[in-house]
Amino acid sequence: MIRPLLSRSWKETGVRRRSSAALVLSAVMLLAGGGVVSGAEAVAVKRTVECQGDWLPATPTSEEVMAGELSFLGLPAVKVGKNVNWRWSPYKNRSWDMVFHSLRWMGRLVADYELNGKESYLRRAREIAKDWVDDNPRGGRNTSPYAWQEHPIALRAPALVCLSKHVGDDWLKKSLAEHGRMLADPRLYEKGHNHGIDQDIALLGVGCRYGRDEWSKLAIRRLTETVILDVDSQGALREQAPRYAIYVHQRLKVAIDNIKACDRAVPAQITKRWNSLETFIAHATQPNGNMVPIGDGGADVRPAGYDAPTQKVKVFGSSGYVFGRSSWKDEKDSAFYSIRFGPGLKYHGHEDHLGVTYFAQGRDVLVDVGFHSYENTPYRRWTMSPQAHNVPVVAGAAFRGGTPSKLVKSSTGGSRQSYRLTDRAYGVARTRSVLVNHGDDLMAVLDTAAGKSKISNIWHFDLGLTAAAPGGGRVVLRDKDWKATLVQVALPSCRPVSGLKVVRGANNPIQGWVSPSYLKKTPAPAVLSPASADPLLTVVVPGVGDPKVRCSGGKVTVETAGGAVSFTATPAGTLS
Repeated sequence: MIRPLLSRSWKETGVRRRSSAALVLSAVMLLAGGGVVSGAEAVAVKRTVECQGDWLPATPTSEEVMAGELSFLGLPAVKVGKNVNWRWSPYKNRSWDMVFHSLRWMGRLVADYELNGKESYLRRAREIAKDWVDDNPRGGRNTSPYAWQEHPIALRAPALVCLSKHVGDDWLKKSLAEHGRMLADPRLYEKGHNHGIDQDIALLGVGCRYGRDEWSKLAIRRLTETVILDVDSQGALREQAPRYAIYVHQRLKVAIDNIKACDRAVPAQITKRWNSLETFIAHATQPNGNMVPIGDGGADVRPAGYDAPTQKVKVFGSSGYVFGRSSWKDEKDSAFYSIRFGPGLKYHGHEDHLGVTYFAQGRDVLVDVGFHSYENTPYRRWTMSPQAHNVPVVAGAAFRGGTPSKLVKSSTGGSRQSYRLTDRAYGVARTRSVLVNHGDDLMAVLDTAAGKSKISNIWHFDLGLTAAAPGGGRVVLRDKDWKATLVQVALPSCRPVSGLKVVRGANNPIQGWVSPSYLKKTPAPAVLSPASADPLLTVVVPGVGDPKVRCSGGKVTVETAGGAVSFTATPAGTLS
């Protein structure tokens, strides 16, 4: 009998939401012997490297698994019986189903059995694993469609290897041999992706566990190739979602440890690129400790344990990121921004090219709408579209997904930085120049489209801000006594743009939402500009409710919270 339980608050955090936890698979060459240990309920048990370590999710706990209560991904716990229905999908959520079939929750029982000697834990772990093996023969009529997909295979194998240290049954050895064959199959291998890293860790573990030298060698060779593809020479992850850099960094540490435990040399490129990821993760982290939610990255991901680099501005040219900040020290007053460009959409990316985010005066101002889930819903598709990002849009033109973009100019010195980016995502050249001033905080953005095309843009603000009605080319946003203003003018006339529109929580079409965490969405102000034949200059001024803006001979002066800031803006689309 299987039934849902009442909603509970258990939740996995950070990068572990999709995969629930980074698995640790420490491989050795010893073979387990015998069956399940019998005798007193609590016995002394030798701890093994296969079962101990940070490879299990925080939930469910062993007590919950023993009670038949499973909670994954922060969703309400459900009840499973002794004989598990492996085709059950209580939430119709593919991430939940993947975690269910990973059997890591079974592995928790074995790991805790090594700590407390409770034989009931090991007996139940064996029952769960054997039930899964019996009910999910590969290619079977009633086998779950998730059972033998590439990622559940990779995540399940370490749990079964752990179990094999205390259970020597033939059915388990045969299942692990089948897992090894599937992991070695080049048709299933996800080269250049975090799934490939998981596959190689799992294959290495099975190979070392049972002395299959050909599997161990294959795993290390493939892993080296995948790491070079997945992490560029600057340390940026190429999967287009910075939060996955945390996961890959954790998994590569596991891989390095496992290669050493298997008495093999760690390839230098793996170590080098593992180390370089730390700088990328640090640069992608905002002053409030949250990672900027670009691509499939939740707004509540908080990296920990990564040292601050010396550079305050970093351009990752190959992978397509700019991260800049005013300081690494003063969280309250620091400013931070991000800009996206580079290769076309892949893996965990969104259609966010030429998009920006902006954090100033201790808070989010311009935001990415964030990651909701991997479910194929209209909202998920919207979060991936240009309309969910702070980007320019060419009016009346069809968007060409997967178009690459270029950073064609940058100036990164001192307290002011400027950039110029371009692509042809709408069939004609669209160009965006970005200028960020620190101290007297300000972000200026100039958008143009080639020929007779008209340009518009979209601006997503933090959910904590409330927008007043637009007027005079301005939108004032506030949170209690704090204010920020978006000012938009057309060049070269410097005429205020009329027709700005504020949208919050709309469903048809979807607009004006952000996702603060997994499966959550909250109304938030989005400002949409009208299409303009002239270049659009947008200035975002934090801390000020009604800044004065003056234009004279291409020079723009803005009154910020700290004083007047001047810069040059030309109809050709340059800012300096």
